[in-house]
Amino acid sequence: MTIRALLKNRAARRLFLDRHLLLRPGSGPGKGADLSGVLDDLGFVQVDSVNTLARAHDLILWSRRGRYKPQALEGLVARHRAAFEHWTHDAAVIPMRFYPMWRLKFARDQAHMRRRWPKWRREGWDAEIDGVLRHIADHGPASASDLGGDEPKGSGGWWDWHPSKTALEYLWRSGRLAIRHRLGFRKVYDLAERVIPAEHLNARLDDAEIIDWAMTAALERLGFATSGELAGFFAIASRDEAKLWCAEALAAGRIVEIGVEMADGSIRRSFSTPALLEMVAALPEPTSRVRLLSPFDPALRDRARAERLFGFRYRIEIFVPAERRQYGYYVFPVMQGDRVIGRLDAKRENGALVVRAFWPEPGVRMGRARLAALMAELERIAPLAGVDEIHYAPGWLRG
Repeated sequence: MTIRALLKNRAARRLFLDRHLLLRPGSGPGKGADLSGVLDDLGFVQVDSVNTLARAHDLILWSRRGRYKPQALEGLVARHRAAFEHWTHDAAVIPMRFYPMWRLKFARDQAHMRRRWPKWRREGWDAEIDGVLRHIADHGPASASDLGGDEPKGSGGWWDWHPSKTALEYLWRSGRLAIRHRLGFRKVYDLAERVIPAEHLNARLDDAEIIDWAMTAALERLGFATSGELAGFFAIASRDEAKLWCAEALAAGRIVEIGVEMADGSIRRSFSTPALLEMVAALPEPTSRVRLLSPFDPALRDRARAERLFGFRYRIEIFVPAERRQYGYYVFPVMQGDRVIGRLDAKRENGALVVRAFWPEPGVRMGRARLAALMAELERIAPLAGVDEIHYAPGWLRG
């Protein structure tokens, strides 16, 4: 194969960040059609329960739309039915128009769950599933607590939860139930046909069409990628299917093979499209705003890709014992322009945002202007965090 072009690291970062809505200022209202557009451009927004400052999905959207408020996303899912919750690589909010493409994932997830956990085939399991489904059909939406399934039975994974809670998750992952809304962070399930608009519920595509969509849509949102990165974006196509799609798309002239310079100067073979490459020369200078990002931000959630592209190594330390943590329980990556400049340990405590530490990345100088930009970002995020004050711990600026 012949490399069509070489994308220098700075240009690659800018293309990638532009695809993720982080290169330019975000000026929309962060609700309604504007928020639907943001969700569509990103492809999905990961949902996470940790709320030390703001939940992951809210911080992701706020980073792109400073006027965003959490109830706007709730409205898209629960009232307007413009988005639904399911899985990509993890739990996520996904544009509703993508729902037909998730049918392949429903079928594969169901087959995978039944293969992986033989205990599900024990006597009585199918009766449990049928009973939960019948309860919701007869009595309406239900959460795990409505069915007595709030408390996990063991610690071996979600399949060790109370049987009714496990059945709810199984039925959701396999597409027979959908999340109608949330109470706090608790999922309330209903029959898929009572949640998903008929035009999306009844649409059908064959497997090849779904895989073609998943790969094409992933490449549009990444700007450039290897076949493995494309497969991992929505986690719909397998790696083998992704390799085959890339070979066929390359032969048909739909994509081109390029070299992308990584942060360390190495060249990584990737795929892109002529249209995406033509955009590079017209990309603007990045905004100078300092941005506080969620650890699950789409631009950074592929940790290996982020490390190669930005030279930024990030590992979340929630499950690391406190005495072994290098930084902290839940530390936020901090970006300025087209580079990651550091990481921040901050949390909400007693109505205030407490900034414990900021570690600049190697080579990043925290001069007066950059420090002021960081503090301005913390002032901006205070309303999202629901705090009135910001407290800086002694010695919070490290390095």
